[in-house]
Amino acid sequence: MANSLAHTKWVCKYHIVFTPKYRRKIIYYELRADIQKIIKDL
Repeated sequence: MANSLAHTKWVCKYHIVFTPKYRRKIIYYELRADIQKIIKDL
């Protein structure tokens, strides 16, 4: 279902989260393979 606001309609299917610099190393190395697979599938 598309949401609307005035003359604009959109469908939001993805939720992107940006992590701060100091947390990136921890998250990136633990989930590296999963992140690559998800981005490839997009």
